[in-house]
Amino acid sequence: MPEISRRAFGGLVGGGAVTAVAGTTTAGAAPAERPFTARPAASGPRPNLLVILGDDLGWADLSSYGAPHIRTPNLDRLARQGVRFTDAYAGSSTCSPTRFSLYTGRYPGRTKGGLAEPIANRAQGLDPSHPTLASLLKRAGYATALIGKWHCGWLPAFSPTKSGWDEFFGNFGGVLEYFSKLGQLGTHDLYEGDAEYQDLRYYTTVLTERAVEYVSRDHGRPWLLNLNFTTPHWPWLAEGDEETGARIAARIRAAKTQAEINTALNHYDGGSVATYTRMVESLDAAVGEVLGALRRSGQEENTLVLFASDNGGERWSYLWPLSGEKFVLQEGGIRVPTILRWPARVDGHQVSHEPNFSPDWTATLLELGGARPDPAYPLDGTSLTGYLLRGEKPPERDLFWRVRANRALRRGRWKYHQDSAGRDHLYDLATDLREQADLAPDRPELLAELRASWERIAGGLLPYPPS
Repeated sequence: MPEISRRAFGGLVGGGAVTAVAGTTTAGAAPAERPFTARPAASGPRPNLLVILGDDLGWADLSSYGAPHIRTPNLDRLARQGVRFTDAYAGSSTCSPTRFSLYTGRYPGRTKGGLAEPIANRAQGLDPSHPTLASLLKRAGYATALIGKWHCGWLPAFSPTKSGWDEFFGNFGGVLEYFSKLGQLGTHDLYEGDAEYQDLRYYTTVLTERAVEYVSRDHGRPWLLNLNFTTPHWPWLAEGDEETGARIAARIRAAKTQAEINTALNHYDGGSVATYTRMVESLDAAVGEVLGALRRSGQEENTLVLFASDNGGERWSYLWPLSGEKFVLQEGGIRVPTILRWPARVDGHQVSHEPNFSPDWTATLLELGGARPDPAYPLDGTSLTGYLLRGEKPPERDLFWRVRANRALRRGRWKYHQDSAGRDHLYDLATDLREQADLAPDRPELLAELRASWERIAGGLLPYPPS
């Protein structure tokens, strides 16, 4: 495959969308995309809901989003069969706050557990009394399951089965060694329900088998499956890297402090572009297996599949032309690849530039599933059902992010960003996706307006505890 320089690739990017790159198109790439248009159709039965998350997967890590060196034919095929979103965002720039925002449909800062960036001890978690996507859909008649990474609190106080999911198989923490299943607290972290489960095979393989089994069942009623892979989150290990995994596991067992555990899992001396590429391609293969099982089960037509990442990419991710990465609120930290497929109601070969973020999908899935939000816990997301099914333009609203390090707000093409030094910036994302041309000195009134909107929303959230 011919190499493409960042400079050459950057010239192919415009208006927030990535086009196919000459000489790199694969069988999975998405050619001839057209702007999104809703398909007029009569209403039908409620869909099954398959929500798949990659972990630390960067915006351009899929070949259909521009990666010149990573091959993702299954996810690119999913994009061809549905809608590829260019301006979709995670609810935060780190793992657990985004999961809070997706599970609750609200800003992470509305709940104590959501203030952690990310959750790192047993005292933090999603309050089981808080309504969730799963509990509300369950009340509306859905079967619910979560397979994979939970990262919203550990036992005994917190668990998916305490928050509306009928079934859980996966890990409670934010990271684990892919073979031994030793997690971020230094203990075994693979569970079936509330019981430890032993399986020393590569974790992505284990999760894929469970998901294939779930979607292959004769459910008898609509279902929600949250399938949360840890791939390609560190430790950077691909299938066949058992020896490296064993060294990492030994370091975890020998660790005396939490910092030493974190260092062992992150293995700062390890990883590479080649290993990361193998991990992303294994994620793609896993998604392909699950989608194949769904097709064979006869449920494909009326199953809505939503694929996204929980935040921006990290060390080995391909993020061009975005600036920033995980942990910050520049585009590289929060803009994520997002694909939707629903053959019964949504046409394929489409691309959408409509800005959206994680809480919007919560509101959308609830509406499609016939579930009503709890009025005591109003959603911060806006349902995209009218946009997807009737072509209605979503109402004007601001997309809001708050983390300790910085702040951000997007309104249409404009983005307000305050960096960790407290400096305010204003960017026109329609012409400056890379966030290099700061227009704050030229548009002080607009900057003040967006900053005031950010402060108004932030004023309704819980304050951060002392760091």
